[in-house]
Amino acid sequence: MNWLNQLLQNDPDPAETREWIESIQAVLDHEGAPRAHQLLEDMVELTRRAGANLPFSPTTDYINTIPAGQEAKSPGDAAMEWRIRSIIRWNAMAMVVRANRKPGDLGGHIATFGSSATLYDVGFNHFWRAPHEGHPGDLVYIQGHGSPGIYARSFLEGRISESQLDNFRMEVDGRGVASYPHPWLMPDYWQVPTVSMGLGPLAAIYQARNWKYLESRGLMPKTDRKVWCFLGDGETDEPESLGAISVAGREGLDNLIFVINCNLQRLDGPVRGNGKIIQELEGNFRGAGWNVIKTIWGSYWDPLLARDSDGKLRQLMMETVDGEYQNCKAFGGAYTREHFFGKYPETAALVANLSDDDIWRLNRGGHDPHKVYAAYHAAVHTTGMPTVILAKTVKGYGMGAAGESLNPTHGTKKMDDADVRAFRDRFQIPVTDDQLKDGQVPFYHPGEKSPEVEYMHERRKALGGYLPQRRRKSSESFQVPPLATYERLLKSTGEREISTTMAFVQMLNIALRDKQIGPRLVPIVADEARTFGMEGLFRQIGIYAPHGQKYKPVDRDQLMYYREDAAGQVLQEGITEAGAFASWMAAATSYSTNDLQLLPFYIYYSMFGFQRVGDAAWQAGDMRSRGFLLGATAGRTTLNGEGLQHEDGHSLVQAALIPNVRSYDPTFSYEVVTIIQHGMQRMLAEQHDEYWYVTLMNENYAHPEMPEGSAEGILKGMYLFRDAGKPKKGELRVQLMGSGTILREVIAAAELLDKDFGVKADLWSCPSFTELAREGSDVERHNRLHPEAEPRTAYVTGLLQGRQGPAIAATDYVRAYPEQIRAYVPMRYTVLGTDGFGRSDTRANLRRFFEVDRYHVAQAAIAALAADGKMTAKDVARAIKLYKIDAEKPNPLHA
Repeated sequence: MNWLNQLLQNDPDPAETREWIESIQAVLDHEGAPRAHQLLEDMVELTRRAGANLPFSPTTDYINTIPAGQEAKSPGDAAMEWRIRSIIRWNAMAMVVRANRKPGDLGGHIATFGSSATLYDVGFNHFWRAPHEGHPGDLVYIQGHGSPGIYARSFLEGRISESQLDNFRMEVDGRGVASYPHPWLMPDYWQVPTVSMGLGPLAAIYQARNWKYLESRGLMPKTDRKVWCFLGDGETDEPESLGAISVAGREGLDNLIFVINCNLQRLDGPVRGNGKIIQELEGNFRGAGWNVIKTIWGSYWDPLLARDSDGKLRQLMMETVDGEYQNCKAFGGAYTREHFFGKYPETAALVANLSDDDIWRLNRGGHDPHKVYAAYHAAVHTTGMPTVILAKTVKGYGMGAAGESLNPTHGTKKMDDADVRAFRDRFQIPVTDDQLKDGQVPFYHPGEKSPEVEYMHERRKALGGYLPQRRRKSSESFQVPPLATYERLLKSTGEREISTTMAFVQMLNIALRDKQIGPRLVPIVADEARTFGMEGLFRQIGIYAPHGQKYKPVDRDQLMYYREDAAGQVLQEGITEAGAFASWMAAATSYSTNDLQLLPFYIYYSMFGFQRVGDAAWQAGDMRSRGFLLGATAGRTTLNGEGLQHEDGHSLVQAALIPNVRSYDPTFSYEVVTIIQHGMQRMLAEQHDEYWYVTLMNENYAHPEMPEGSAEGILKGMYLFRDAGKPKKGELRVQLMGSGTILREVIAAAELLDKDFGVKADLWSCPSFTELAREGSDVERHNRLHPEAEPRTAYVTGLLQGRQGPAIAATDYVRAYPEQIRAYVPMRYTVLGTDGFGRSDTRANLRRFFEVDRYHVAQAAIAALAADGKMTAKDVARAIKLYKIDAEKPNPLHA
């Protein structure tokens, strides 16, 4: 025990210390590590109770967590699995190299899968279960840049053709496969999109949490299924990657396993060249309550560590920074002997009998299938906490001089002929030099009846089928309550004033009482339920809390107290829009991952929706999510006191950018109800892969009864709210359009025009300029591509054709929102909007400032009539004076 003698050199009482250490050693020898750990924890607790400050160390030595003698042994055929893994490596490399020897510069990545091939191989062969009778299947978040390796495996399994491989990243004509995991583009294959780095880990945490939620509510039986999430060590710099790990630890998500591919390199260089990313991540995860398994060194290191009696090798491993570890793999065995082992005589002696090639072959844990199997086995048998596996690998493993452990490795997509031949030789691929002539890099398939392919089929059969695979539709069918179910919300409120937010909450309460769909609705809030008038749900259906409510809430004596329940239905996520949205996505894709239809309603401050989680919103579109996003306190002038960072004037434009988002800006309760009921029908009953964004306001006003026959127009985006009647001879007419709260200003503007100028107005409610624009675009495209067919007419055009006067549109959003339909408006079209930064003030002052109040709408109508030659400049000047409009104030866009 040379290390002990070294430890005792400066000890004030070496004899006493030796006795303590020998006592612990005896416990280890006779009762095992768990008992020794318990005793040490008890002593630490006693010492702390005595007042001593004993800082917690969240990191351990830079060695494998699982000792060699305690590793679970893989039941697989190691030689067979190596051959399979080598063939997959070759075909993954060939995909990218072949693609980039064609014209067009398609790009691609070789190095990521090179570093992670073993991590995937062990999972596919032994751990990841497909959905099958008796088991719902695991869910694997595959690192996006590793997609070529996943395709290469499916090629051997017969699930992807050679033609598809040869058209990697060439999808337009339907022959190729997607660059990365994209369920929208490959809806039967990819389960989750992950390549926008950071979003996969965040989504995986809330997916695992969603399964616990469903189990607690009795909607899904308890099983041992797991969420496996693969990410790179460089990806952990994304705030989303680690931002929710405390949620997983706090809620004990033992159905969650992270595998972090620690190849020590990000896109441009080392992750922590001057530090140690594995140690850093160990501290982060252990501190958050995770089980941490470090898989750093491969089996070839075991004899060296066993002979490290003085602890010098462990010391050296701790002292060496990641930048130097990268050098060791980049520059080979001789370099490693001199610059790593050569730092101390003791470590140099450990490798004195090894050749430089032997030293170069000292493998990292993430490339050793035995070490990886042991880590995975320990992870799936961990209870009460999530697990992270920190697997050390080499970026570009197998690429040799073309990029193994070099800084530009991530983006390497080409290899010259010599490097390809070296790759072939290293992995013993039976491809001849003749087959590699003239720059050819053929795919290799050993044959459908080969031992390798039969072994793969056998392993997947034992695990229930093939992965990745995706369920397009749920086998469940639903009858959605008809619109008449919400009849009272379609009626006039009379003198009673309510907000559209209140109308939504009342509708949600009615829907929750429906025996079929009620249990499938998932209300989600990010700590603002009381703001939105939803606190009644706390007592009615409870807030989900996996451990129940261990305290008496301070408002227990109130009707709507804060009730937490293990079977609660409301997901109260706290102040995390990103987390709440990830939670929404898990529920919004339950039809696919669980064959269990859910319909989530995530209600939030509208400004903190698409603007804050825009990347995730795009991810949700790719993932074919189904559910509702409710942007409450929407509009730039409606949330009057909150100011620049709260007032939303652009979310509807951002929603319009995502092809499968349908967005609406309703004014009245009957519009809200019609839109949401139809969305339920589309997503739950008809299973369309779309999600709906609906703005809601906190402004209270009276709501009229639903006009007869208006439902179709509400859903298409525009209907006639009030017809001014047949124009009389010489009577001036305008078409006034609006949405949300500003429609009420438009209605008031019509009264001003009639009273002050004798101008009559037809009033149009436009709940969705985006839906109108999309329909118009479809019509325009059809007419352009079918010149000999009967021309179609855009819906907007058909409504306005034959009507007199110019059209004026005003909304609480930037002008770009209603500008979308300009091409389809068959008359002069003026748009008013809230371009510019928001600010705090009263609603009236804000609407005057942004020039969308009734007076500016009326003045814009007079100006448009003058431009049409129906009125004069004097009339326009009179309107400016009459309505006290400051013509010289700065444009709000620049103010």
